[in-house]
Amino acid sequence: MTHRISRRWLLRYGAFLGGSVALDQLLPAWARSETHGVARALPALSGREIALTIGTTHLPVDGRSGHAITINGTVPAPLVRLKQGQRVRIAVTNDLDEDTSIHWHGVIVPFQMDGVPGVSFPGIRPHSTFVYEFDVVQSGTYWYHSHSGLQEQSGHYGPIVIDPEGRDPVVSDREYAVVLSDWSFLHPHAIFRKLKAQPGYFNQQKQTLASLLGGEDQPLAQRLHWAQMRMDPTDVSDVTGSTYTFLVNGHGPADNWTALFQPGERVRLRFVNAAAMTNFNVRIPGLRMSVVQADGQNVRPVQVDEFQIAVAETLDVIVQPGEDRAFTLVAEAVDRSGMGRATLAPRPGMSAEIPPLRKRPLLAMKDMGMDMSGIDHSSMDHGDMDMSMSMRDPANAPQVKMGPGVQMISPMPVDRTGEPGPGLEDVGHKVLVYRDLVAWERNPDVRAPTRSLEIHLTGNMERFMWSFDGEKFSEVTAPIPFRQNERVRVTLVNDSMMAHPIHLHGHFFELVTGHGEFAARKHTVNVLPGGKVTFDLTANAFGDWAFHCHLLYHMHAGMFRVVSVRPAAEPMR
Repeated sequence: MTHRISRRWLLRYGAFLGGSVALDQLLPAWARSETHGVARALPALSGREIALTIGTTHLPVDGRSGHAITINGTVPAPLVRLKQGQRVRIAVTNDLDEDTSIHWHGVIVPFQMDGVPGVSFPGIRPHSTFVYEFDVVQSGTYWYHSHSGLQEQSGHYGPIVIDPEGRDPVVSDREYAVVLSDWSFLHPHAIFRKLKAQPGYFNQQKQTLASLLGGEDQPLAQRLHWAQMRMDPTDVSDVTGSTYTFLVNGHGPADNWTALFQPGERVRLRFVNAAAMTNFNVRIPGLRMSVVQADGQNVRPVQVDEFQIAVAETLDVIVQPGEDRAFTLVAEAVDRSGMGRATLAPRPGMSAEIPPLRKRPLLAMKDMGMDMSGIDHSSMDHGDMDMSMSMRDPANAPQVKMGPGVQMISPMPVDRTGEPGPGLEDVGHKVLVYRDLVAWERNPDVRAPTRSLEIHLTGNMERFMWSFDGEKFSEVTAPIPFRQNERVRVTLVNDSMMAHPIHLHGHFFELVTGHGEFAARKHTVNVLPGGKVTFDLTANAFGDWAFHCHLLYHMHAGMFRVVSVRPAAEPMR
């Protein structure tokens, strides 16, 4: 069922449906009236010795119970709080009947401690303990999660906060970790099987004749144009609110997780997108947000009304509510098939108005790497406009291995780091874009790159095949090689019509967005459809490192590589 029935209609006909109780159940979870709220902080662990136990439990979500993989019995896992400059030993016990692992996402550690089975260590065997030990060399907001199978989807994730050695330039009176995620009562392997069998299985917002006649969708000529290309402009997310409940700190929208404040306080919200497949659009109606940190790195404050946070990114904001009232924190799925919801309030039990879901976004020619807004589509030969059109000239992407796993090559990809993301172009208020991010301090390495590397993000959406340069991980024979400490300019070109949050383990890189020595440093970057992102990388971490799309099922389908960093004197593999 989609959530496009108006509340007015339901109120008008609620009497025929058994009164207010039945009416409330018909509403999507995020729109139901609530008088109670969960106002408790995440459990936290700190110190030089930390113990984590991975097991299973039943997770209550909006009145239902599901099977979860948990750490110390909770979803999210406990907040691990560390101090820059300390050394920490984290003993992880696996109580599962299968292998598991923990990757410290964004935390700089020796590659043997990075936690990727088959790349940096063998994994943690059932009913055994593995001890991670490393020096904490940074500060900021990060997170940790499984890198084994699809366990991350089932609740195996948690936040990390590392306090700086000296004074924190970000001043706040109180703070909260806000972990966003997507939860399904369907087993993750069942989700993956459905995607392989029918990639559009979870998309219940497809265009219909009624939407065309109602004038809310694309004109008929454009609709026919897309149909002839065998593409769906509503295909924004692979897995949607048709199966997902969107969680805030492990709580569904009806649970109404609540963060408390005193009017006038500066409240720091440390957002972590720990979802498996969902990018979120986040806003707090009535409150502006000052973005002060991205991926754990301090940035010059940017005042915004909304931001999009891709899977695996972290973003810290300061809000300063001056009124003695509640505010709704909205985490709307990028395809607008549902939302996570929480409340900021002076007292427990309060709530504020919950805005309705906005109109779903539609993909355009620009999302195919073909910005043809000035071309008369009626004069085009649609019979020639299939996806093989841009694959006929191998010079477009000479390193891409062509085959059934490559549905298209973007003929005109553009830098989209100045764009807010699908559906946010005309919202009427300030939305964060990558080009807004400026590093708080000068970058540690400002050397010019000595070579360039272009990597294509490739896939076949109809077959749910995903890869880098046309090769899924099982087909790759060698890692991507780097010389230790070399400076490389990397350009990611998205040849698909879905956004891909790309994560490089063990490193930070500087986005090339015009800020020179103060370029924003990140470990994960979202590459919009038909777009490209360029960053400068200092390959200063010896070892083998995972490099992948952080959409869990894309990675599982093959969008994964290994980056190998070796001394200059050692032969490249």
